[in-house]
Amino acid sequence: MARVSTGAGVEAAPEVDSVEGRDHAPQDPPHPTREDLVRARLLGDRPALSPVGRRWGWIGPSLIALLGGLLRFWHLERPGKLVFDETYYVKEGWSLIQYGTEMQTRASLGQPDPLWNTGTTDIFNPSAGSMVVHPPVGKWLIGLGEWLFGPANAFGWRFSVALIGTASILLLGRIALRLFGSVTLACITALLVAFEGLHFVMSRTGLLDIMVMFWALAAFGALLIDRDRSRARLARAVGALPEGVSPRVGPWLGWRPWRWVAGVSLALCTSTKWSGLFFLAVFGLLTVAWDIGARRAAGVRWWAPSGVVVDGPYAAVQLVVVTAVVYPLTWIGWFISDNGYLRRWAAQHPGEGVTWLPEPLRSFVKYQYDMWSFSAHLTTPHSYASKPWSWMLQVRPTSFFYEGPTRGQAGCTVDQCSQAVHSLGTVSFWWAGLVAIVLVAGYAVRRRDWRAAAIVAGVVAGYVPWFAWPDRTMFAFYSVAFEPYVALALALFIGLILRPALTRTCPPGERALRVGAVAAYLLLGVALFAFFYPIYVAEVIPYASWYLRMWFPGWI
Repeated sequence: MARVSTGAGVEAAPEVDSVEGRDHAPQDPPHPTREDLVRARLLGDRPALSPVGRRWGWIGPSLIALLGGLLRFWHLERPGKLVFDETYYVKEGWSLIQYGTEMQTRASLGQPDPLWNTGTTDIFNPSAGSMVVHPPVGKWLIGLGEWLFGPANAFGWRFSVALIGTASILLLGRIALRLFGSVTLACITALLVAFEGLHFVMSRTGLLDIMVMFWALAAFGALLIDRDRSRARLARAVGALPEGVSPRVGPWLGWRPWRWVAGVSLALCTSTKWSGLFFLAVFGLLTVAWDIGARRAAGVRWWAPSGVVVDGPYAAVQLVVVTAVVYPLTWIGWFISDNGYLRRWAAQHPGEGVTWLPEPLRSFVKYQYDMWSFSAHLTTPHSYASKPWSWMLQVRPTSFFYEGPTRGQAGCTVDQCSQAVHSLGTVSFWWAGLVAIVLVAGYAVRRRDWRAAAIVAGVVAGYVPWFAWPDRTMFAFYSVAFEPYVALALALFIGLILRPALTRTCPPGERALRVGAVAAYLLLGVALFAFFYPIYVAEVIPYASWYLRMWFPGWI
């Protein structure tokens, strides 16, 4: 009988999805060994894929990522102007390439953006460092695109974000495959993000948030691989013990290379924006909780103390210490510069700051304090600022760019046109995603499902901390950082909807209803994406067509 995983540990009949199946001739199962039994408790919640299923686990998400990438790179240079906070990160990225640190623009230039937009990139004062409020990794990546394709064209300064956004589609599909054991749900998850408006716009705009999302997601995926491999190692170790012997502490689970990968990814996330620290904290607790749960399921008698004492300190080294080491290394350009912002502060202020540190580190700590002070007290009013409670509802999405050409300008063929870049999320994704998160959180508690709990952890890390600063100036596009976990919540919910339809006992009418409802939902998301596409990519359209897409006053 062919078997197929549909998510949440579900197997179903072959006629629904033979790609994921595995054919077995009827036979008496062999007597399981102790290792088999322990492995079943630790890893038995997802059926193994067949070789064909494993191939399609790469092919399906890759094809969707390829399509998503084509959309993201198509006319990436439009609009050919700095939009929203590109005015900071694009210029700072090029300054990093030229000087190794961010430099001020020459005061004599006044407003440098018009010059930059017309191709004049020689705007920096090489002797005056600029105070910045975000670490350099994301800006280095933007600068890499400028170095490859030139800083004077928008394709160059948006290349890296488009590449990272495209890669995140494939990465998320592969993560969904590992979580759910289902090629179908892996492709659905990738599809949800590939045709989601906010993710699409952030993949075409030279900002940092898509990079925060990517590095956090890479860490999440690496921790999932580490979870599977460390549990397999634990099953082998416990299975090798004599029958009836239960270890007190359990074995050391090895050097765990994938958790080192997660540590580097979280370090790069934090070195892009400090909001990466929230992912570091939550994912750090999550991986140790997985270790404690593994030792308990394996029959370790002192499972809680051993998880904390044996696994906890090593996890702290791999995640926290790695971040503490990598973070200052990403500022190497500032350290070796002579004119970086506050680079000589310690020498100019003897006896101030953390006096026991060497001068370069004392100046660095002062710089980081200034960054924190700015971020913690940022309350400047902004017409597109929004509070976290409204982000998933799409109450006030951010307008990145708007111009109103008239007949004969920029290809406008009517009296009044609009050209806009609007970071509006696909409402079918975010509104249903809000419901899915609530249901998945309940599923995690009610069924003690680790996958649901992991998804909720991602949402908590990327979303919940922002509620701690109710007066801070914030924007709805910050939600792209936790968007992958919303997509995973939707995929899990969809899997639960499809599960009864993939059984032989499901009435044909109910099967058609369930499959049809899921298909209709996915088609709705694609249709909404197509409808709003012109205001994602700065197409020149009649003003009436632009206004038709402004469904609520908060969108204008």
